[in-house]
Amino acid sequence: ETLKKAQMEEQRKAELEDKRNRQSDLEEEQEQQEKQKLLQRARRMRLEQDEEIRELNALFLNAKCNMIRDKQVLEKQMIHKELAEEEKRLNKMMEMERDKGMEVQEELERHRKQELMRARQDIVKQMEQNAEERALRAEEVYQEGQRRLERLEQMKREDRKVGAGNRRCREVSTWLERVWQCWISHTQGVGTAREAAWEAEQEQLRLGKEKELARLRAMQEQVQDWQAERDALRAKRNQEVAEREWRRQELEKARKKAELEQQLRQDRLEQVAQKEQYLAMQVEQDRQEFQRVLKAHQEQLEREKLEREQRELRQRAHAEYLRQQIQELQQQKERERAAVLEEGRQQEQEVRQRRQRLTQLRQQKLQEFRSGAASAAFLGSLSPSCSAWATSQLPLHPQQTGPAAEPRSQIHWESNGFFPLQSQWNSCQVLRPCGAQSPELSCHSLLLGPVPRGTSSSPPQIWGSISFVLSYEDKAAGVTNLCVLPSPPS
Repeated sequence: ETLKKAQMEEQRKAELEDKRNRQSDLEEEQEQQEKQKLLQRARRMRLEQDEEIRELNALFLNAKCNMIRDKQVLEKQMIHKELAEEEKRLNKMMEMERDKGMEVQEELERHRKQELMRARQDIVKQMEQNAEERALRAEEVYQEGQRRLERLEQMKREDRKVGAGNRRCREVSTWLERVWQCWISHTQGVGTAREAAWEAEQEQLRLGKEKELARLRAMQEQVQDWQAERDALRAKRNQEVAEREWRRQELEKARKKAELEQQLRQDRLEQVAQKEQYLAMQVEQDRQEFQRVLKAHQEQLEREKLEREQRELRQRAHAEYLRQQIQELQQQKERERAAVLEEGRQQEQEVRQRRQRLTQLRQQKLQEFRSGAASAAFLGSLSPSCSAWATSQLPLHPQQTGPAAEPRSQIHWESNGFFPLQSQWNSCQVLRPCGAQSPELSCHSLLLGPVPRGTSSSPPQIWGSISFVLSYEDKAAGVTNLCVLPSPPS
C-alpha cells in the first residue's frame, strides 16, 4: 500500500511536471507569436514610413476625403432638391385649398340665388293662385245673382201664365154658357117674359161677377207686382250684402296676404343673414385652420433647417477631426520613420524582401481600396485623348505582335460620362484587345491625380510619375496584373 501511494505520488508529480512543461511550451509559443506580431508590426510600421507608401496613403486619404466631400455635396443637393419639391408641393396644396374654397363659395352663392329664385317663383305662383281664386269667387257671385234674377223672371212669367190661363178659362166658360143658352133657346122655342127677365138678371149677375173678377184680378196683379218688387228689392239687398261681404273678405284676404308676404320677406332676410353669418364663420374657421397648418409647416421647416444646420456642423466637426487625426497620424508616422531610419539599412537580401513586401503591401492596399469606397467623381472623368492614350499603354496579348496588334485594347466607358455608385469603390471595365480570339480582361481603374512625370524612355515608377493605375485580370490565364500607366502626353 505504501508502494502504491508512492507510485501515485510520483505519477501526480509527473503529471504536474508535464502540465508545467506544457504551460511553459504554450507560454513560449505565445511569446514567440507575440514577438512575431511585434516584428511584423515593426516591419509594417517601417514600411509605412517609406516614401512610396506614404505617397500611396496620402493618395488614398485624398481619395477618401474627396469621396466624403462628394457625398456631402450630393447630400446637400438632394436636401435642396427635397426642400424645393416640398415647397412646390405646399404651394400646390395651398392653391388647391384656395380653389376649393372658391368653389365652395361659388356653390353657396349659386344655392343662395337658386333659393331666392325659388322663393320669388313661389310668391308669384301664390299671387296668381289668389288672383284666380278671387276671379272664381267673383264669377260665382255673379252667377248666383244671375240665377236669382232668372228665378224672379221665371216667377213673373209663371204668374203671367196663370193670369192668362184664368182669363182663357173665363172666356171659355162664357162661350160655353152662351152656347148652352143658344141651344136651350133653340130647343124650347121662344121663352117667356119670365125667362127673359131671368136671363136679364143672370146677365147682370154675370156682369157683376165679371166686374168682381176683374177687380180681384187687378188686385191680384197689384199684389203680384208688389210681391215681385219686394222680391227684386230683397234680391238686390241680398246681392248688395253679398257684395259687401265679398269685398270685406277680399280686403281681409289682401291684408292677410300682405302680412304673409311681409313675414315671408322678413323670414327670408333673416335666413339670408344667417346663411351669410354661417358662411363668414366657415370662412373664418377655414382661414384659421389654414393659418394653423401653415404655421405648423413653417415650424417644421424651421426645425428641419435647424437640424440640417446642426448636422452640417457635426459633419464639418467630424471632417476637421478626421483631418486632425490624419495630421497626427502623419506626424506620428514621421516620428516613427525617423526612429526606424536610425537603425540603418539591411543587406541586399533584406532590400529584395522589402521590395517584395512593398509589392505585396501595394497589392493589398489596392485590393483594400478596391473593396472600399472611392469617390465616384474620379471615375470616368478621363478625357477621350487620355482614354485613347491609356488604351495604348495596356500590354499586348501574347498572340498579337507586329503592326496588326494596334490598337491593342479598347476601353468601354459609360454613356453618361461617369460610373455609377456601387458597393465597391472602384470602377470595373472590360478590356477587349483587338482580335476575335482575344481574352477578356477585367480592368479596375483608379485615377490618382497629377504627380511628377518620369522619362518616356524607361518604364515609369508607380509612385513617381503616374496619373492612374489599371489593375486588369486575365480570366483565361487566371492571373491579375497591375498596369501602371504614365501621365498622358499633353
